[in-house]
Amino acid sequence: MSLTLADVSKLTEDQARETFEHIRWPDGPFCPHCGSVEVTKLQGKAHRPGLYQCRGCPEQFTATVNTILEDSHLPIRIWLMAFAILCSAKKGVSALQLQRQLGLGSYRTAWHLCHRIRHAMSKEPLAGLLGEGGEIVEADETYVGGKPRKGAGPHKGGRSTQKKTPVVALVQRGGAARSFVTKDATAATLRQVVGKNIDRSATLMTDEWRPYIIIGREFARHERVSHEKGEYARKDGSHVNTAESYFALLKRGIIGSFHHVSPCHLGRYCDEFSFRWNYRQISDSERTFEALRGTEGRRLSYRAPTGK
Repeated sequence: MSLTLADVSKLTEDQARETFEHIRWPDGPFCPHCGSVEVTKLQGKAHRPGLYQCRGCPEQFTATVNTILEDSHLPIRIWLMAFAILCSAKKGVSALQLQRQLGLGSYRTAWHLCHRIRHAMSKEPLAGLLGEGGEIVEADETYVGGKPRKGAGPHKGGRSTQKKTPVVALVQRGGAARSFVTKDATAATLRQVVGKNIDRSATLMTDEWRPYIIIGREFARHERVSHEKGEYARKDGSHVNTAESYFALLKRGIIGSFHHVSPCHLGRYCDEFSFRWNYRQISDSERTFEALRGTEGRRLSYRAPTGK
């Protein structure tokens, strides 16, 4: 089953629904209300396509119940196309661009659609810890959005910025990445993020930021590079360039595709870029399949992302 945009766009709505059913129910349909596999597909003219009835509850349901797609008025074919577009765009796609590509009626519809897909890309709860078995994990932080401090000049940035949102990234070399929006980059905040996500047997790689000195004592090994001294990589392999690469993709997406991201939504954008990073070594079609598998058990109403 190929889930590239070219292939999905050729599907009829019935074929798209059957494709989504196969992804959600690889072993056959089950009732999302009680979990029973004793279900009957209702195929009469009085029933809408894709409707099932549980012989245990007996509730009626479709494949979209208890997923990101539930209560959506958009065709499933449009949903699959949107997933394919977001999963194949390395630096993201704006809601306005998605609205034009899919011919959606309003920007609000496209905006909510994008956020629901990002919510499906998030991995909750995060399985396991990074760095298990003594692997190397890089920890770094950056600042997103806002404006530079008044009088700081056009090139002044990093921890000297104000009115920006801190983002902490933990990247295992050759493995997964996780990023988190935080209120600050103090020792207490960084220790909480690092401690909950990195195994103590790991080798921790950081820059010279002082809070990492205390945090690093909790791990099997801790190496620091000093950017202030012009040190970015040592011959022994000490560097945080992998985390910097992750931040480069995130910032290029925000600057080039989204232009502005509100701090209250930034976490979902981090989930999106972490998802694509973690599945970067597979095809676009396989990445879309993995994202669609994450739709189950997730709901994100319009009120939740807007705060209204």
